[in-house]
Amino acid sequence: MSLYLQPRQSGAAPTPYERKLAGAIEEVFGTGVHHLEGLVKGLNALGIHSPGGDAWTTDTFTDEIRRMGA
Repeated sequence: MSLYLQPRQSGAAPTPYERKLAGAIEEVFGTGVHHLEGLVKGLNALGIHSPGGDAWTTDTFTDEIRRMGA
């Protein structure tokens, strides 16, 4: 038995959508962008769309991250 906590042990495993979004966020951050507007612009440039299929806005991004963290 491991003495250490496992990431997300109390939640469901990430969905393919969540893994894709997380990877894209890391990719954008890796370019040196560290503000919301730049992140949204980077996601859109990568072709990563919001769940509704539209381009991200700062509002749709924060709403989705809030929903995912609920």
